[in-house]
Amino acid sequence: MHRNYLILLLCLVLSACGGQAPPEKKTVLLISAAASLKESLQEVKEQFEKENPSIEVQMNFGSTGSLQKQIEQGAPADLLISASKPFFTELSKKGYISPSLQMDYLGNELVMVTAKEDMEMKDLPEAGKISIGIPETVPAGAYAKEALEYHGIWDMVEAKTVFAKDVRQVLSYVETGNVDAGIVYRTDAMQSQKVKQESIDPESYGDIVYPAGVLERTRHQKEAEAFYEYLKTDRAKQVFKKYGFAILPAGDEHVD
Repeated sequence: MHRNYLILLLCLVLSACGGQAPPEKKTVLLISAAASLKESLQEVKEQFEKENPSIEVQMNFGSTGSLQKQIEQGAPADLLISASKPFFTELSKKGYISPSLQMDYLGNELVMVTAKEDMEMKDLPEAGKISIGIPETVPAGAYAKEALEYHGIWDMVEAKTVFAKDVRQVLSYVETGNVDAGIVYRTDAMQSQKVKQESIDPESYGDIVYPAGVLERTRHQKEAEAFYEYLKTDRAKQVFKKYGFAILPAGDEHVD
């Protein structure tokens, strides 16, 4: 009788286990994005995952130049949101970005940030060290150099400029007092309670454009397109606006 009881108990356990459906396997989507998008894109990702529970979104943040090199060297990625139109266009011409799934999505502005005292561009030659991103790999650094040249002070400040790997490092240098001033995107300055910001004449540098696109080599075409289209929804756009980005006409196409 004891043996029969054990057999019955085993059958009940097996029956209970068999009645449970295995957990659904999620599709993992990898997005490479400019470092200046960290907070805003993280919030959009969380919204998207709630509405699409079968998709898990992972982020790879970095300077646009380093992201470009990663993609060219074969690193996995399904979408790219770049902070440089020229870098993005180069990848597109080389066949890395889907021609029909790319758009100029966001806009931004430059500001000068200081931690100790108010300062304007004309004051930089008399200041101590300043910081900008590496112009060759960090779009914000290229725009900053362009603005400094426009104001005729690049030759005066180049020797005392600390070049950073991305725009967030520039902000950190200013916050910690390692430099007297830095040039970053307005959206980055908005994330700090430790710096003062001064607008920079937008005529002194080119249009700051963040293109977005699906990579040709994605293995998750359906899911990548779903996130790409989600970027056009009012829900996503409101998040980016909250963080100070402008929505460009291509990204302003209405999608629900």
